[in-house]
Amino acid sequence: MSASNQPASSVASVYNYGSINIDHVYRVPHLVRPGETLSSTDYQIVLGGKGANQTIALARAGGRVAHWGQLGRADEWALETLRDAGADIDDVAVLEGSSGHTVIQVDDEGENAIVLFGGTNQSFTPERLDELLTGADSGGWLLLQNECNAVEAVIQKALARGLKVAFNPAPMTPAIRKLPLTELSLLFVNRGEAAALVDIDEQSNADTLIKALQTALPGVDIVLTLGAEGAWRIDGEHNEPLYQPARPVQAVDTTGAGDTFIGYYMAALQADHDANTCLARATAAAALAVQHPGAATGIPTVEEVEAFLQIADQSE
Repeated sequence: MSASNQPASSVASVYNYGSINIDHVYRVPHLVRPGETLSSTDYQIVLGGKGANQTIALARAGGRVAHWGQLGRADEWALETLRDAGADIDDVAVLEGSSGHTVIQVDDEGENAIVLFGGTNQSFTPERLDELLTGADSGGWLLLQNECNAVEAVIQKALARGLKVAFNPAPMTPAIRKLPLTELSLLFVNRGEAAALVDIDEQSNADTLIKALQTALPGVDIVLTLGAEGAWRIDGEHNEPLYQPARPVQAVDTTGAGDTFIGYYMAALQADHDANTCLARATAAAALAVQHPGAATGIPTVEEVEAFLQIADQSE
């Protein structure tokens, strides 16, 4: 890790079992319709993947994070962004074969549509998982998403190792409902993921979503992100939801906003901040992220987030 981002060694590490993707980003006037051929006004190749994005956000927030990932040899260049952010990349394996990658459309309103190919993110072996977990400090955090294979095995091994598990079930699939979700320490979900998880209408209001999550996952701390409607933190022990309004900004590109939120929330949690502070910092970071194109490229530094919060506090 870089010296500027290295916290005290007594701080429990976050191990992010996460995807590393190569993003092919196309700027379009609107998201392409079935049967339509649409010209792109811009094209970029950048580092992405929910795992990599969350690691970068966590590291830029000043957190202590080690990334557990895999990518193809042709894409080793992508590791520089993780390293420069301050993440520990000693446990990223470079393999023969194709890296995970995405094709992303971003329209003039900042909305996006994404096609994902798993590649090396889907080739973790049981032996490699055992090696990673054996080297982890018990008492730390495992953070993971649903873009790598063997999610259930990783959760079970982490729990057996004594790690606390934070899970972002994205992309959401039916298999996620069969995972040991009640044993999680923290669950991050957006509106669509929450609704699918508890099998209710995605257009349900926040109160309905929160009550359904509390019933389905008693004892689990849950963070529910609702975009422009703000974010909620549901205390699994006391069932007292906390609310953080969204920051009013003009979105340029929403790609990676949720990952930015999660990384900053985990860094604040790691620094032993209370839930209100975790929500406030995460929401501010996401608001800054959506004002810039790209996922990893739009993730703000901790200095930018603190300056944003200071200005926001002065205007209230």
